[in-house]
Amino acid sequence: GLLVRRAIVNKDWLGIVWGPDSMVPQWQDAIDIANHVKWFVGKGERPRFDRYTYWEKFDYWAVFWGMGIIGTSGLMLWFPRVFATVLPGWVFNVAFVVHGEEALLATVFIFTVHFFNGHLRPEKFPMDTVIFTGRVDLDELRHERPAEYARLVETGRLDQALARPASPRLRRAGVAVGTVAVLLGLTMVTLTVYALWHR
Repeated sequence: GLLVRRAIVNKDWLGIVWGPDSMVPQWQDAIDIANHVKWFVGKGERPRFDRYTYWEKFDYWAVFWGMGIIGTSGLMLWFPRVFATVLPGWVFNVAFVVHGEEALLATVFIFTVHFFNGHLRPEKFPMDTVIFTGRVDLDELRHERPAEYARLVETGRLDQALARPASPRLRRAGVAVGTVAVLLGLTMVTLTVYALWHR
């Protein structure tokens, strides 16, 4: 809905694929990665992230190539007779390995890297409820997305972006659902490690 509104109503075609409000990877993301590594090792300042960070874009696009890989290999394994009419037998062995490894990679990545970035970082612990409330605290925006905050102030759009705080009921519901999700995720990681260890 948001993309359609931006493209058709606001006629913001370029903003969808380029600029700070785009999920498309850009040169600034490479700069942010380099600056983030420098900050990790104490050789630079914390990068000034904008609306979307490089790891959020990676999370977003990983779904699409993951679906392509797991979907294609899954169809081959589901309908081997159909695909065997045009493909040699060894391709099915490759599909079997790729299908399983991609599923494992997706599970491990989601429940470790994504969970850490979304919930377990010191700034977010024990969880980030923005997915449930749809709201980010203004102080959090200033700290985590200083480039976006500065841009909103400079363009005079900060007041338009402000929303009423989430109701206590919505916050409690977010914490409840989030807690269940985090516990399920940690359980999945534990079971995955256990299964790999006892192969």
